[in-house]
Amino acid sequence: MQEYIRKRVVDISKYILESSATVRQAANVFGVSKSTVHKDVTERLPAIDKNLAKKVREVLEKNKAERHLRGGEATRKKYKESKVC
Repeated sequence: MQEYIRKRVVDISKYILESSATVRQAANVFGVSKSTVHKDVTERLPAIDKNLAKKVREVLEKNKAERHLRGGEATRKKYKESKVC
C-alpha cells in the first residue's frame, strides 16, 4: 500500500472517531468519494490497525442504526423551512 493511501486511511479513521462522522461527512471533509472512504475503513484499515478498525466499525454501525432518524429529521426541516408563512 502506498504511503499517501496509508496516511489517508488513518486520518479518515481518526476523524470518524473524534467527530462520530458519517461516511458521507468524512468524504466531504477529505475530498474523496463515499466509496473510497468506505473501502478505506472496511478493507484497508484492518490491515493497518485492527484496534482502530474495530472502533471505527462501532461508530459506523451506530450511524447506520440512526440513519433513518437523520433522514426523517432532514425532511422535516426541509418542509418546515419551505412553509414559511
